Amino acid sequence: MNKVKTLDDLKRMRENLRASLNLREKSNIPDQLVQIKVSMATCGIAAGAKEVMSYLIEALDRQKIDALVTQTGCMGYCYAEPTIEILVPGKEPLVFGYVNKTKVDEIIDQYIRQGILVDGIIPVTYTSVKPE
Repeated sequence: MNKVKTLDDLKRMRENLRASLNLREKSNIPDQLVQIKVSMATCGIAAGAKEVMSYLIEALDRQKIDALVTQTGCMGYCYAEPTIEILVPGKEPLVFGYVNKTKVDEIIDQYIRQGILVDGIIPVTYTSVKPE
């Protein structure tokens, strides 16, 4: 544990502990929250996924939207990085590609808040087996 030498050190420590506690509390009720997974494989990180995740967390906090934001590995959409998967309670998960700060704001304002689909959704490929 780091030593506390100044009031700023103490404030930073308090904020870090609050953030950690907040994440733990949210993880107890994930089905009731918007869940967002940011792809953080090598291709995503190279395309800016870290910056997108940081901005996403700040934007959700600023707008007081309760969401559980986590990182995941490769989702298989390397061509469309950075990618995020969003699961709104009661809806099917959607994957958005080519996400940047502008797209984050659009997704929050339109899709998460109002349920309106926005451009950038990566279609799901379904495979089915015919019954014999």
